[in-house]
Amino acid sequence: MKSWQRRAWQRTSVGRWLLCSCLGTMICCQSNAQYVAPAGTIPAVNVGGNYMESQFAMLDFSQKLLEEQNRASEEQRKQRQTLVDSGTVSVLDLQAPRKAIEEFNKGAEFLKNENAKEAVIHLEKAIAAYPNFVSAHSNLGIAYGDLEDGTRAKNELETAAMLDPKFAASYVNLGKFELSRKNFEAAESSLQKAATLRPTDAKVLTVLAYAQNSNHQYHHVIETATRVHGLSHKGLANVHYLAASAAIALKDFDAVQHELELFLQEDPSNPLAPAATNNLKILASFKSSPQPSASADSQLNTSTAVVQQIRTFPNSDALKNALAGLDATDEVCADCSTVSEATVPAPVVGAAPSNAAFVKSSGGVWKIRDVVDEVAVFFAVTNRASLIDGLEANDLAIRDDNKPPVKVLQFAPQSKLPLHLGLLMDTSGSLKSRFDFEKKAASKFVEGILKNPFDLAFVGGFANDVNVSQDFTADTKELSNGIDQLTINGGTAIWDAVSFACWKLAAFPEKERVARVLVVLTDGEDNASHITLKRAIQVAESTGVTVYTISTRDYQDLHRYGFSDADKVLQALAERTGGEAMFPGEMDALDKTFSKLRDVIRNRYLVAYKPADFRSDGHYRKINIVAMKNGKRFKVHAREGYYAPLEAKN
Repeated sequence: MKSWQRRAWQRTSVGRWLLCSCLGTMICCQSNAQYVAPAGTIPAVNVGGNYMESQFAMLDFSQKLLEEQNRASEEQRKQRQTLVDSGTVSVLDLQAPRKAIEEFNKGAEFLKNENAKEAVIHLEKAIAAYPNFVSAHSNLGIAYGDLEDGTRAKNELETAAMLDPKFAASYVNLGKFELSRKNFEAAESSLQKAATLRPTDAKVLTVLAYAQNSNHQYHHVIETATRVHGLSHKGLANVHYLAASAAIALKDFDAVQHELELFLQEDPSNPLAPAATNNLKILASFKSSPQPSASADSQLNTSTAVVQQIRTFPNSDALKNALAGLDATDEVCADCSTVSEATVPAPVVGAAPSNAAFVKSSGGVWKIRDVVDEVAVFFAVTNRASLIDGLEANDLAIRDDNKPPVKVLQFAPQSKLPLHLGLLMDTSGSLKSRFDFEKKAASKFVEGILKNPFDLAFVGGFANDVNVSQDFTADTKELSNGIDQLTINGGTAIWDAVSFACWKLAAFPEKERVARVLVVLTDGEDNASHITLKRAIQVAESTGVTVYTISTRDYQDLHRYGFSDADKVLQALAERTGGEAMFPGEMDALDKTFSKLRDVIRNRYLVAYKPADFRSDGHYRKINIVAMKNGKRFKVHAREGYYAPLEAKN
């Protein structure tokens, strides 16, 4: 190597690195010697004994290594840019130091588990470490909102929007907050800014349509729904139901029909599909009558409610957290409602699965029927596990919020009322070995449960998402066929599935009181839900659905591990909604369990009453029912309480 070549080579970073490596090592330059690299360096390539050739080979290898590193850096840069372009993070968030990110992740996890107090602590630390952390300000605002600190919540959400005016998610969160405060005009303004930044984001546009409808901008709702329809909007068929509601307000019945037909085409198993079908029948009857528009809008259901192999562990941290989250009862639930309302909230953007996604907001909640200050409770009465029948209204003592009701409106055995039943089977990979037997037992159950002329049921499976294999029908053969169609796949999102099924049961149009029952066959090992166990129970309470759970754990597991967290979760889900958790243990016992469940469901009672001092303030009201006959007190299985509706003021 000539001197000028050596000097040029030394001037390169790679050359300097190689010279340093060589100078620190004893090197034999004879033709047959081998080069021994120091620990931690890249060895030279021996190309046959010539030292200079081996050094140039090392240079080539190192250059290739640097090129590969540069390509990796470029790939990382592209990934970061993709996050920004997709609206996932703000460009400012990419500059957050590690300490801030660690605190943010802790806060986000607490927020996910609905522990807002702990979330605030860590999110404030993240912001202290990096004041321009946009997502931390947004999440802190959400946490303050959960703590009912509206002033701080709004300040943090507005700070996030001001830090990065080009980040649409901040405006979406601010818009949702304004919706929760029933500030519909401000909500529409914020969401319009988000839609301007992301004009082709169907999820953002759907929430905008929700705000527009709350603000009575009905023409804009239909325009926004048309924009959504022109985009890829899988899972957002709800926007068409929303547009149909706006068209009802405008008395544009052709538009109502068009939007409802689109809604049914895109999501035929949606919880509101029966209501949409019913509305189309009403429209058809009025179009064929002499005066089609005289009272069509009065008979249409004007609900603008909008719905949209993995290893598991019976004692995971996630299940422990789910159980811990049940300890405290929230004083106020902003988006809960009484059973008499059967309300369904609007869709979440980018959160839960599309067929089980609900927004957490007290504003703009549209009702399936008018709010009345009535409460209906279905309950079973037992004495040492034996069902008690023949009770009368005067055998009961009822307390609602520690006060006797003003008036008992109805008391009847459930056998005299229509039954609307949902059957959900866990189709996750962990249940593969028992699945065929479980399907046969479930088919026998549905064949024997529908007795009254107006009884209806639907069946479905759930893994990561819910698959309704047979929608509402009274035909037990069709229900059995729906069970047969279920196949094993995916994870286990129990809470999401329960929430979806409860809203589906509540949304079905009905002319009289019905018993809403959900039966869930699962091992209880949730690992994929977007909502919490606590939220799933709140949904069941607010929709008046009684949940019965049947554990699929086998006897050996029960004997070896005892009562697991997964079992406790199934027990909490059932008992807090007035149902019962059953643990057959052995496959042979499953038929007997279903037979017992059939008797329990059919031998319940209904009591409907007008509560004393009732206020639509969103507060939790406990229910206590005591059953006594001939001086003997029995055990009552009823839901623990409900959240009064939080009424919008405009």
